[in-house]
Amino acid sequence: MKYFTLRLLSSAVLVGLSGLVLAEPDPQHYSLDQVIDLALANNPELSIMQARIDQADAQLGQAMASFYPQIKTSLSYQYSNNPSQAFAMLIAERRLNFAGTNFNQPGFVEDYRPSVSASYSLFRGGQDYYQSQAAQLGMEASELEKSATRNRLLNNVTAAYYGELAAIQTHKVSQRSIESVQSELDQSRVRYDAGSLLKSDVLSLEVQLAEAKEADIQAANAIEMAQNMLKTLLGLSVNDPFAISESQDTPLPKGPENFDDLLNQALSHHPELKAAEKKVAIAEKQLSVAQAAYLPRADALVSYGSDSKNLTYNSNRDNVSVGVMVELDLFNGFSTQEKVKKAEHELTAAQETARQTRLRIENQLKSAQLRLREALNRAQVSAVAVESAEEALRLVTEQRQAGVVTVTRYLEAQVARDKANTRQISSRYDALRSEAELKQAIGFWQ
Repeated sequence: MKYFTLRLLSSAVLVGLSGLVLAEPDPQHYSLDQVIDLALANNPELSIMQARIDQADAQLGQAMASFYPQIKTSLSYQYSNNPSQAFAMLIAERRLNFAGTNFNQPGFVEDYRPSVSASYSLFRGGQDYYQSQAAQLGMEASELEKSATRNRLLNNVTAAYYGELAAIQTHKVSQRSIESVQSELDQSRVRYDAGSLLKSDVLSLEVQLAEAKEADIQAANAIEMAQNMLKTLLGLSVNDPFAISESQDTPLPKGPENFDDLLNQALSHHPELKAAEKKVAIAEKQLSVAQAAYLPRADALVSYGSDSKNLTYNSNRDNVSVGVMVELDLFNGFSTQEKVKKAEHELTAAQETARQTRLRIENQLKSAQLRLREALNRAQVSAVAVESAEEALRLVTEQRQAGVVTVTRYLEAQVARDKANTRQISSRYDALRSEAELKQAIGFWQ
């Protein structure tokens, strides 16, 4: 019997230990700062923008290649009895012998020519210079676009974080409402069974309980949706374990600054506006590139090779050519003129895009300022409303227990309390989200 008891105890211990091993750990509860750090490290859109920066850097290197000499090596082979080509090959190989030579029938001649050639651009009307400047500005614009992406991302992350907190708080309100109505319903059923309460009162409470449960379902679903949105911004799968910290007590933001001060901040360093201005400068450089095609081009050329009939090297057969070539397009079917027109239109589009970006930032800034001001006012009013609604429900509950008021009055007080709490939650997190939107509008996150 003792052995059997020990076996049971050991089995129970093993089962308990296996349960501890197999149980999934609770997910870490992230604060807002930790969520922001995770988004910066894991969001795929930032990785895409970094790849574009690297691409722009490579384009800059490609543009700078025009300032270096271009060196090529080649090996050619010819076999011909064409008199002009054959005698040219014999001369290049230093094998021409006039004695007994039939110039009309030279026979087949072979020629191997390994060679090295180099060219250097002396002048291209400034095209290479303007192109390199445009590439440098393109890299700077890509970096600013990444900053703009980061600015938008952190605003969206902050808004999603506060959205989930608001959904959690709303869910708690609905659960408290269910508990309160359920408790009142249980008491009312007892009183109905005792014959001291009408059936209609019980039915009214049952309807209110159903509505409270429906609101609870919607609030729980809102939490899931807000969390899924947040996971997407963090670069997480919807199945990854994740939870936010509910213990934070973030104070309400202060009132917004004067609009002109906010606008000056935005215009001085907002990354989207700066990126748009960089693109205007790029379009100006591209216009200069197109206009430079009207000017002549000059290149220095040098070539070294050795002609032979069997790839044997002999310094006596070296051939060296050095020269300068100057080109000027007299007529190319209006191609240069059309390229200039295209560049002018692209410059106009870039300028209008920059103007549109500024107007959009101004509108976003003003809207965020107004929303923040409105939310703070609502939060102040709702705080007073919650206190009044809580006190009204307490008094009605006492009167209800004393049988002074009807269940309808109790339900009205209950609904008024829940709505006041919901409005307070909404206004509080609306203010926090509006503050984040205001930060985005001035380019706070870079």
